[in-house]
This record gives sequence, structure tokens and C-alpha cells, in this order.
Amino acid sequence: MERRFKGKVVVVTGGCRGIGKATAEAFVQEGARVAVVDVDSRLGEETVKKLCRWGEAIFVKADVSSPVEVRAMVDRVVREWGRIDILVNNAAIYHQGDVLETSEEQWARVMSIDLTGVFLCTKYVVPVMIQSGGGVIVNVSSEAGLVGIKGQVAYNTAKAGVIGFTRSCAVDLANKGIRVNVVCPGTTDTPLVREALSRSPNPEEARRRLEECRPLGRLGRPEEIAQAILFLASPDVGYATGAILSVDGGYTAQ
Repeated sequence: MERRFKGKVVVVTGGCRGIGKATAEAFVQEGARVAVVDVDSRLGEETVKKLCRWGEAIFVKADVSSPVEVRAMVDRVVREWGRIDILVNNAAIYHQGDVLETSEEQWARVMSIDLTGVFLCTKYVVPVMIQSGGGVIVNVSSEAGLVGIKGQVAYNTAKAGVIGFTRSCAVDLANKGIRVNVVCPGTTDTPLVREALSRSPNPEEARRRLEECRPLGRLGRPEEIAQAILFLASPDVGYATGAILSVDGGYTAQ
């Protein structure tokens, strides 16, 4: 069977854990050459070693909130493979707290990675895509970008910004042959979520509440979100740009 992304060059930020890692694996298995971008060198090398069992992959250490490091990351991928066809803006951090509990420093840190990181990676990848005739960008927002979830004001705001950024870029870049879409995962069983739950007084009860508040009655799996990302990136939906795909167990449908 023909692999959907054979020969495509894909950049996945936050690609060492959770949704990013599952996405990198799925793209490699579909024939893509994948650049895994992360700040964790140890996990990055481990991830790429696994990916290279199935195909081509490299690890590029970069902090997506740093313009210098993002430019260097893009240059490295272009030196390696000569092009970038697909960008998955997945890197993010989480902070819990309402507007009174969130410090200015915490707010700035979340915005710098979850929103400015999306801007910077897009800004420096787009010229490369234009040179090769176009491409696809898939941004990873959240159910938290669609509704106000209690006690996470910075994360909610950043993820809502990712949706607005996606719409703007979809309009601006359409005539350059670049499609821009966004996936909004519901709470997914990732290391980030497990770490947040572990800080609860009763982690098992906190997880149960997260499961019960969505119609499907469970958390998502990283592999399910990865397949949604590949769907938005695929030529099968080549007419889709500015699309918002919720994959949240029905949470935002209530």
C-alpha cells in the first residue's frame, strides 16, 4: 500500500513525548522524513533512534520561544533534506492557576512557548515552503482554546490564540500554496497530563473527573490525536484550510 507521506519532510515540535512523539512515529511510518524538535536532548536521541527503525529521522534541539534557535533549527533541516513540506506546531507547556494565582512570569512563559513558539516556527518555515511551491501547517491547540476551563487562564488564552493565528495564516498564505489547519485535542493521556494530575491531592479522583465530564467517558490516546494531525496534513483534504478539528471525546459538543 502506498504510504501517504512518502518523501515528505516533516518538522514536529515538542516531538519527544505524548502527542508530538506519536505524531512523529505516525509520519515516519507513512514514509515521511521527520525532524523531531525538542529541548530534551536525551529523549530526543532516544525518540529518533526508535524512529530510524522505520525510516529517516533527525533530532534538532531548539527552544521554540527563541528566534535564534528556531532559525537555526530550520537551517539544519534544510541542510539535511533541502525542504520542509509539513510543519506540526505541537510544543507547549501547561500552567494551572486563575488570573489572581498566575504570576506575570508564569503568564509570559506560557505565552512564549504555546503561542509565540507557533508564530516563530511558522514565520521561519513559511519562506522555505514558498521556495518549494507550498506546504501544510498543522497547529495543535486544545479544547481549552474553544471553551473556558476553570483555573488555567494562561493556557486557555494561549490555546485560543493558536486558533486565531491559524485562521489568520490560512487566509494570508492560501495564495502561496500553504494550507494551515488546527487540531483541538481533548485531555489526552500524555506525560504532561499525568504530571498535572500527580500534583492533585487525589490524582485518581482527578483523573476520574476528567474522564466522566466527556461523553465518551475516557481520555484520549496520543495515537488518536496523531491520526487527526495526519488527516489535516494529507492531500485527501486538500480543500481544507483554516479548519478547526476537535478530537475531545465530545467535551466541547455539550
